[in-house]
Amino acid sequence: MKDKILVIGGYGNVGKIICRDLGEKFPGKVIAAGRSFEKAKKFTQTTNGSVLPLKFDLFNTQDNKNLLEDVSTVVMCLDQTETKFIEECIKMGVNYIDITASYDFFSKIQTLHTRAKKSDSTIVMSVGLSPGLTNLMVKYSKSHLDILDNADINLMLGLGDGHGKAAIEWMVDNMNTKFNIIEKGKTIQVKSLEDGKSTKFPKPFGDRYTYRFDFAEQHGLPETLNIKSVSNRICFDSRFVTHFLVLFKKIGLLKTLKLDFFRKGVINLLKKSNMGSDIFIAKVDALGKKNGVRRGFECFVRGKREGEITGKVAAIVTEYIYRKKYPSGTYHIEEIFSLEEIIEQIDDYIDFHSNYTRI
Repeated sequence: MKDKILVIGGYGNVGKIICRDLGEKFPGKVIAAGRSFEKAKKFTQTTNGSVLPLKFDLFNTQDNKNLLEDVSTVVMCLDQTETKFIEECIKMGVNYIDITASYDFFSKIQTLHTRAKKSDSTIVMSVGLSPGLTNLMVKYSKSHLDILDNADINLMLGLGDGHGKAAIEWMVDNMNTKFNIIEKGKTIQVKSLEDGKSTKFPKPFGDRYTYRFDFAEQHGLPETLNIKSVSNRICFDSRFVTHFLVLFKKIGLLKTLKLDFFRKGVINLLKKSNMGSDIFIAKVDALGKKNGVRRGFECFVRGKREGEITGKVAAIVTEYIYRKKYPSGTYHIEEIFSLEEIIEQIDDYIDFHSNYTRI
């Protein structure tokens, strides 16, 4: 019987949260998989048997034969560059949820839409905080306007949070990049940590400058929600660290991140930094029309430990997909879910606020 939930990377920072949440609701059906059986076993022993361990190497296809025979749903917590495993999931009629933040990889997954529909598999991307909740917040903002022309997504991250190694490495590797976005319906090229914009965050933070960063939402939302302009910007709760990185970018020192020694140094600095809190804020500032008049709309979520929220959002999406039938094919979270469906299950962990704004 295909009734197992396979969490690949299930003993990692985010994977543990997904496994624990799902294990409480589906005891004995959740599998924490990874290359180290000892690590998987050590983790699952803390779950009173609700989660099972499995040795699994995503990149060794010989070891993965017959893996999916009893699996209904896969949750992927590891980054990939190829879609071979997802294609195998589709072939076996298995549902698949991915928490990666790479739009380049999303683009590869989207080419599998027709195959997924034929095999009756539901593939969900953009699952987490950003992308994830932020996508749904833009969709929510659009529902409060007759026309949504522009959406600015601003993320404040706390440096005191225990970000996973992969998340920090991804952030460091994208600090000195160029990327294309859609602005006023046209493609333009921008650079990370440039083009600062004043953003009003809730108290006690107030006005902060946020800077462009290559998050996935700004690439996908113009198409899925038909918006002319979408941007992603970032700052840290420590003004000093934000300004420090922006200054280093301005004078060209971030180019040294191409050197392995400097890259590892910055990664270790962010991992061990105690200069901030574990808070995060994700805020959407939308601009459009309501009843023929130019209007603004804003909403934000505030909470602690963004990795934990990513895990909880992924667990909620997985539960929905596991329990109910959703359209087959490949979808971003905003195409088949609403913000209300997710928020109502995590309101103990976050604050959510929204309102119209003056222009």
